[in-house]
Amino acid sequence: MDVTIYDVAKAANVSMATVSRVMNGNPNVKPETRKRVQDVIKELNYRPNAVARGLASKKTTTIGVVIPDISDTYYSELTRGIEDVAKMYQYNIILTNSDKKLDKELELINDMSSKQVDGLLFMGDELTQAHRTYFEGLKVPVVLAGLLDGKNEIPSVNIDYGQATYDSMKHLLKAGHRKIGLIMGNMRQLILKKYIIPSAEKALSEYQAEFMSHYLYEGDNSYKSGLEATAVFLNMSPATRPTAIFVLNDEMALGVIHGIQDHGLNVPNDFEVLSFEDTKLTRMVRPTLSSVVQPMYDIGAVSMRLLTKLMRKEEIAETQILLPYRIEFRGSTK
Repeated sequence: MDVTIYDVAKAANVSMATVSRVMNGNPNVKPETRKRVQDVIKELNYRPNAVARGLASKKTTTIGVVIPDISDTYYSELTRGIEDVAKMYQYNIILTNSDKKLDKELELINDMSSKQVDGLLFMGDELTQAHRTYFEGLKVPVVLAGLLDGKNEIPSVNIDYGQATYDSMKHLLKAGHRKIGLIMGNMRQLILKKYIIPSAEKALSEYQAEFMSHYLYEGDNSYKSGLEATAVFLNMSPATRPTAIFVLNDEMALGVIHGIQDHGLNVPNDFEVLSFEDTKLTRMVRPTLSSVVQPMYDIGAVSMRLLTKLMRKEEIAETQILLPYRIEFRGSTK
């Protein structure tokens, strides 16, 4: 039989209310009583029923997490940060995969309402008015992890994508490149439209290098689309094709490197390649991949901590948080 709060109270010779106060960290318990209850809890291996506690407190200590693709190294690393901080603050996680489909994202958000989560962490390619409407229906705090809110209404944790892009492009431009291919993801993304593409254009204009639309390729963040984009660039004449390629994520960048090598060309001598993620894939390819280092674990951890503050109504100095980044130069650049 499962041990109940009644069993703990009886063994410790206290009321069930006292056991509850000890479990919830209430300071209004005598130290000797607290220790006696804690000793009994440990001896009986008591595990409180989260559902029963939720009915009493109207809190489930459960967090909903919606991610686009659990198999993506970026999101799996980010989720580790979420999980570690959730465990620290004694929250359980319901992890769901949206497959980057809007209808499924909205369905999952709605489903979180029926599960009575205390808060939601959301990751995706874009934030629509439909998302906002569904978030409002949840009536619990929401935090965006690795996703910007153009209206700065929903708390979020990111890096400065524009500055990171500008710094990356300037490195390639300083190396002498004037024809730089850009392999991006879904062009509806606010991060791309408002920050990454304009920052790339700014850097190019400062070096009198024109932004050429045929050097911009919309991929889907997959290895295959990296191969396909490379084929498009290599089909251009040697005089007009890019000499350096800036890629939105590591998986596509691996496709770029392999696509170049499949054509008998060399990275970085024929093409320099710079990515924008820095997952473990950057160290697994040869040559190793230069990349903007996004602190994926920290984005997840800080997002979860921000959510705990919102749920607990703690004081918050900033809700739009930008974490530091750096560029790690490896074998794919000179």
